Amino acid sequence: MSEFHMTECIRKTKGRVPLSAGEIHALVRGVTDGAIPDYQTAAWLMAVCLNGLTDTETALLTAAMRDSGQVMSWDFLQGPVADKHSTGGVGDKTTLILAPIVAACGVFMPKMSGRGLGHTGGTIDKLESIPGLTTALQPEEFRALVKRVGCAVAMQSGNLAPADKKLYALRDVTETVNSIPLICASIMSKKLATGADHILLDVKVGSGAFMKQDEDAAELARLMREAAKADGRQCSAILTDMDRPLGRCIGNALEVQEAISVLRGDTDNTLGRLCIALAAELLRMAGKGSRDACTELAEQAVSSGAALRRFAQMIEGQHGDPRVTEDLSLLPKAKCSRVIRAESDGYISAMQSEEIGRACVLLGAGRMTKTDSIDPGAGVVLAAEYGDAVQKGDPLLTMYAAAESQLDEAEGRLRAAVTVSREKPREMPLIRRMLTD
Repeated sequence: MSEFHMTECIRKTKGRVPLSAGEIHALVRGVTDGAIPDYQTAAWLMAVCLNGLTDTETALLTAAMRDSGQVMSWDFLQGPVADKHSTGGVGDKTTLILAPIVAACGVFMPKMSGRGLGHTGGTIDKLESIPGLTTALQPEEFRALVKRVGCAVAMQSGNLAPADKKLYALRDVTETVNSIPLICASIMSKKLATGADHILLDVKVGSGAFMKQDEDAAELARLMREAAKADGRQCSAILTDMDRPLGRCIGNALEVQEAISVLRGDTDNTLGRLCIALAAELLRMAGKGSRDACTELAEQAVSSGAALRRFAQMIEGQHGDPRVTEDLSLLPKAKCSRVIRAESDGYISAMQSEEIGRACVLLGAGRMTKTDSIDPGAGVVLAAEYGDAVQKGDPLLTMYAAAESQLDEAEGRLRAAVTVSREKPREMPLIRRMLTD
């Protein structure tokens, strides 16, 4: 691509003139192979951040980024292939529960995931807290495991949408991360490259999510669905609340423990009900029946033990110890713990998810830079949730870390993150909105 052509792309986006398909594909190709200098790419990203892109441009950008690397095919599987993406949150361990449920119901779910950074946890880190388990699977190993068990969770390959890696690195240092079209293209280029026919988007909204406002989350969900449809994929989106952590456990091994508890049958809680709803929607999209019928299928997969067996098989297939599904004591444990108790009677009226997530980073459960190491046993277990009544002296949560100094560092932040009020707060639905066909 010539310098003039890239300058023309910048000029057009600055003037809100749509780029052609050829221009967008050439732009992405130039970014991927290094033909376009970073300063020009950064200028175009800023123009996008300020002026946006049309829906057509966003879909074209997504497709071009998808085609910048490997595009996986699952044609050899005898059955529907589904995928789920969460936009990130605190305590979100739904993939660990959803994948084996869906697999037990006859839908294949190959999942490519990433590590956590900042206050949001990563599925890869959670799974790797299981002794011996690896997510660095070779492509043929990944495909064979999906075919045999029905699900597998692997670390995202560098060959998937390499243009996204280059663009995101520039967005991160040029304050252009929060552009909804760019977020859409980043997420969906990787989702489309993994090859699933049915894609479910769990778009988090609230204090602990990247999207703080419902209208922004709904716009992102709409754009992602349009990009999927333009590529011939079926796509639904569910907007879920992240003004509170999801479930009671935040931290890697702690969240695996909670996921196993749900798969053992403990579904009468916010986490369990959400996972059944997500599974039912994926099964419905995959042609397994009405939403009610698919809800029943998902519940049966859990109650019969079929989903838990699939999870154990997946763990074993990824070289982990499947006995953790029967013996939770095999999971890593933190050396130190401390209970934070209620200082007054009342109701829990706020649990600031982002602050709780940041406190967990201080405890060692997360990382602020990609090179930070994590403690798989560190984190927080909530003794009470939003809306629960508590009395003075009741436990609110327990902190876990490798050292007392880490507990000291996180305690103030955690105390400030949980509010106890005299009045019972209004109920907040976990599922705020569903966007389906």
